[in-house]
Amino acid sequence: MKNQLSPDSWQYRSLNAITPGLNYFSDALIDLVEKGYPIIAGSGDLQFSNGLNRFASRYPNRYIQFGISEQNMVSVAAGIATTGQMPFVATFASFLGLLCCEQIRMDVAYCQQPVRLIGHHTGISLGFYGTSHHATEDISTMRAIAGLTVISPADGPSFAAAIRASVEWQEPIYFRIGRGREPDVYDKNMTFEIGKAIEHSQGEDLTIIACGMPVKSALDAADALRNDGISVGVIDMATIKPLDRQAILAAAKRSRLLITVEEHNIIGGLGAAVAEVLADEGCGIKLFRHGIRDEYSLIAPPNHLYAHYKLDAAGVEAVARGAMAKAGNASINAV
Repeated sequence: MKNQLSPDSWQYRSLNAITPGLNYFSDALIDLVEKGYPIIAGSGDLQFSNGLNRFASRYPNRYIQFGISEQNMVSVAAGIATTGQMPFVATFASFLGLLCCEQIRMDVAYCQQPVRLIGHHTGISLGFYGTSHHATEDISTMRAIAGLTVISPADGPSFAAAIRASVEWQEPIYFRIGRGREPDVYDKNMTFEIGKAIEHSQGEDLTIIACGMPVKSALDAADALRNDGISVGVIDMATIKPLDRQAILAAAKRSRLLITVEEHNIIGGLGAAVAEVLADEGCGIKLFRHGIRDEYSLIAPPNHLYAHYKLDAAGVEAVARGAMAKAGNASINAV
């Protein structure tokens, strides 16, 4: 008797239907192929997790299924790049940004091959998969590699725009993206300039500098703070390397406090990068770094983890109020 699946069975391949943000990945690559770019895509047996199944279906001869051999995938991508093709390879960020560090350093960056590396389900977005699959160290690891650009888009549209911009970028790139359920912050027709921060607003009391998923949380938190008369600026620092130093210095000049927000260990991440700029320039502004505070993340559903680590809108608002109160602004009550 032929086995039949229950209609209630959990189907891994159906996940992409409820992660619309990942569709932007394949759609952007398909668009580039149609414009004549020699795109080659590949994944480590995760095409249904990152949306590349759409690209593979459309261009099967341009897609490589590497299986569970992520380090080999990176090395092969470097070889493909030497032929003039444009390789985009993707797997979980915990594998790509950590397991494949040696191959990224030596085969890609050291050899100056323009490979596009996509680490998806970054930070704590894999939830129940556990600490081994959470990627809260990849920014610090990747930005320490010479000649490697690091980009952390806030949503699907900005990721697609960054992909389009990348075809004219000579250096290899590590893209750090979420799980595809992030709400859209930007319009699908937005433009993206690598190395340029996206300034949403300016504030005199504080400026929140965020990257990745927490950008939406920062924007919502800023709205709540403004309802109490607080002057808040928000900057999306999507490109972590090369960092937009001028955007940081301008914010430091006009605001009394800077807060960085990231789905990453605060050691070596976005907050550390901003602190380095402030230290280099001798800025005396107070900086509060918000993220995972040097610990191995817990195991739980992603939304629960975002709330636990105060990376949702309510959490960012509470952190901002607390940081302002600690900084000596008596008019702000900590939540």
